[in-house]
Amino acid sequence: MLLSDSTVVNASAPAIFRFFEDMEDHYLQWHPDHVLFRWVRGRGVAEGHVFYFEEYIAGKLLKKEVVFVRVVPDRYIEFAPTFWLMRLFLPKLLFRIEPQHDGTCRFAAEIHLRMGPLAQWLNRRELAAVREHMRVEGVNLRRIVEAQGAGGA
Repeated sequence: MLLSDSTVVNASAPAIFRFFEDMEDHYLQWHPDHVLFRWVRGRGVAEGHVFYFEEYIAGKLLKKEVVFVRVVPDRYIEFAPTFWLMRLFLPKLLFRIEPQHDGTCRFAAEIHLRMGPLAQWLNRRELAAVREHMRVEGVNLRRIVEAQGAGGA
């Protein structure tokens, strides 16, 4: 199962990538349900670096530690839970930054889940909350990056 969202940002790919490099400065303003972000191993977006975050989804506090597993600077960021059991259900999360011909970039977020139809139905409210959370993150990422004067830079 794939949950995805995308938005067009009037900014360069490096400006959007920099947003993630400086996540400790942006996490709380990125979404009102974000609680905590910290680097655990390494600092910045690079393969093998680990970070921890807390956020509310559907009224529940979620705590996750994840590792960057594939990074293409200014284009692609993939990460996965550090706990092997969680990876069975949540194998990867990723962000794509796709430059457009007009100088903007399409920012896409994806959450890859392993769950069958019954689990999807039983968790439909939580999945709807995740979709809405992703939408708000996209809108706020655009607002934050564009406000930094990164448009077209």
